Parts: sequence; C-alpha cells; structure tokens
Amino acid sequence: MRSLLNSGRSSNSNTTMDFSATSSSAGKSQFSAAVSEVNEETNPNGQILEAPNLKEFTFADLKSATKNFRPDTLLGEGGFGKVYKGWIDEKTFAPSKSGIGMVVAVKKLNPESVQGFQEWQSEVNFLGRLSHPNLVKLLGYCWEDKELLLVYEFMQRGSLENHLFRRNPAIEPLSWDLRLKIAIGAARGLAFLHTSDKKVIYRDFKASNILLDGNYNAKISDFGLAKLGPSGGDTHVTTRIMGTYGYAAPEYVATGHLYVKSDVYGFGVVLLEMLTGLRALDTKRPSGQQNLVDWLKPILSQRRKLKDIMDVRIEGQYSSKAMLQAAQLTLKCLESDPRSRPSMKEVLEALEQIDAIKEKRKPRGPKVFLVPHILLLLANLTVIVTHSTRDLRTPKYKQDAIVTDKRVKVKTCWIQQVFVF
Repeated sequence: MRSLLNSGRSSNSNTTMDFSATSSSAGKSQFSAAVSEVNEETNPNGQILEAPNLKEFTFADLKSATKNFRPDTLLGEGGFGKVYKGWIDEKTFAPSKSGIGMVVAVKKLNPESVQGFQEWQSEVNFLGRLSHPNLVKLLGYCWEDKELLLVYEFMQRGSLENHLFRRNPAIEPLSWDLRLKIAIGAARGLAFLHTSDKKVIYRDFKASNILLDGNYNAKISDFGLAKLGPSGGDTHVTTRIMGTYGYAAPEYVATGHLYVKSDVYGFGVVLLEMLTGLRALDTKRPSGQQNLVDWLKPILSQRRKLKDIMDVRIEGQYSSKAMLQAAQLTLKCLESDPRSRPSMKEVLEALEQIDAIKEKRKPRGPKVFLVPHILLLLANLTVIVTHSTRDLRTPKYKQDAIVTDKRVKVKTCWIQQVFVF
C-alpha cells in the first residue's frame, strides 16, 4: 500500500520472523522459498520475534467476515493488495453478520508480490509487539496456503490524505483545531517509536498512513517499511532507499543512510501539507512548484508572505502567532542536516504549545438561531396585539394604553434577549 523509491531491503535489515509454530505445513511449503530468500537477505543468522497478542485467523473466517471479499466491502487498494471491511465478534473474534459486532479492516496480500510478503512480515513483527494509543492496532493475521492477510481495528474517518486533498462534498474541510489535534496525535506516535527500548524508524511517514478514528484521533498505520534504528554508538543504519517521493529525507535519498530524524523530515512535509492544503508532490502544478518543499520552504521564514500560502479553508481560524510558530516548527523539521532537526519529543512539545495559544480565531458576531426564535417572536407579537385591541375598547383608555405600551417594551426587550445567543 505504498509508493516506493526502490524495491528490496538492505542486507542488514532485522525484521524477520519464524512462522513455523503458527503456520500450516501447506502454507509453510508454499512460502518456503520466499522465507529462505528473506532470511538470507535480512538476517543471515535468523531471528524469532514473538507476537503474543495477535490472533491467528483462518482464511475461511476472514472470507466470511468480508462477505467473500465482495466489491462493496473494498476500502482501498495498492501495491500490497486490497483492504476490505469486515465484521467479527468483539469477544471471540469469530466472523459475524454484516453490521453486527466489531468492524475491522482486512488487508489481503497480492499473492504475486514478494515485496508484499516482506512488508506483511514486518507489520506482524512491529505492530504485533508495539502498543500505543497513536498506533493502529493489529488484531491478528492469517497465513494459509498462499493467502496472507492482516486484520486491523477499523478507523472510521479514513486517512488524513482523504480529508486534506480529496474534495468530497460529503467531507467537511479539517479545521485548524482538528489539524493541530491530528498533528499532535501523530507526533506522539512517532515519539513513542523513537524513544522505545529499541528505537524504531518508521521510514514512510505521509498523510495516507495517518488514519483517523471517529473522534479524529490520529493513528499511524502501515509498518511495512519500519526498521530498527541504530544501536550502540552508531548514528544511522544503511539500507536500500525505500519510501515515498516527496516525503523521504534528502540524506536518505542521497546516501541510503537512515537516521531516526529522517522520520522528522517526513513529519515536516506532512505539517507543510496541513498548513497549505497542498500535496507534497503534484505533477499537475507548474514547473518549479511540483515539489512542495522545494517550492514553499523559502517562504516559511518570510513572515509577510506566510499567510499567502496558508490553506484558504482555515482562514480566520488561527492567530498570527500560532501560524508563525507552526511555520517555524515546520521549517526546523525540514532542515537538510538531520542533526539540526528537532527530536520528535521536541516537535510534540512545540505543537502542544501552539495548541495552547488561546486567541485562535478572529472575533465573530453572535450566533443567531432563526427558526425557533422566529416562532417565539410571532407568538409574543400575537399576545401584544391582543392586549392592544382589548385595551382600546376599555373605558380606561389612557391608563390601559400606558400599561400596554410598557408591556410592548418589555416584550420587545425580552424577544431581543432570547433571539440572540
């Protein structure tokens, strides 16, 4: 499910797994050649990584959960394969009828993709062992004959990419507050990966890999290219160049040297997308503007021009101070030298400070709720007219007229008060 700069993995990759304890003999024989190839390429000595929190699904279960992988359950597709919507029982994880139980996302591997197998393996290794509120939860997997599948929690609102770039009338543009919330959530997820006992380099941070739940909480998904970070006194790992054009850090593209802070660069690209509402790479834009970073990075330090590049859909929702701080943070993340970039922990702290800025919006007039209060207005005018008619027919004309006049004033004042909130 990704765009690649190149294919294959490095000779020192360490994301292998022994499936002999969890796979059928038929499945093992089907993939024995592929497993051998991956083990030789990734770790000559072999490595067994346990994934105790994952359920092993049967292919029949997932076939039933997705209505036989019917087209109307298809959520998306890419180089890895296809992702389907399914339903399982919340307690037993057994397949259930459509609309009943827990909704899940089932990723089905393209059987012809050896690269897909390696990424499937990496997902099980990392997401099977990592747990964090801002990482998509992997519930289980399936390896049966030639079928390889992964089962995830379902993210109701889809990807950040859909909300930023796909102009669907049914989807409202993300507000400034929601964009900050999403950025903070994603930053927490990356910071967790970078500060865990064994540092994990995500390697493919982009808007399409940030998924949103019903409350717009961000969760990082798709760990197919994730890699353990440097150990000991090493500053980087050397690997084949993989990732997505427009998001990959320049030092990685140029040398194959992958730093923990290579992820920070990708985060900066996504921040720039969130500020501008423009894609990191768009060949439909004029020459010189197709690469968003090359085009707009110089403007991030120009305060007077900054507002000109902000997404018009969030105009008036942020203060100049918040805008300036967000631009400065983005610029730091996009530093050419990885040593000059902030850590993800520092990025998270900066985002939380921006979010704490209270004066985010320009003052607006009071909200007026017309329909219910028009009814109240009409009702009270009826009462006023009734009083006026009755008073004019009474002997005490002058006195009643004064009383009526007071009533009118009181009523009118009261109507004005309830009409505006």
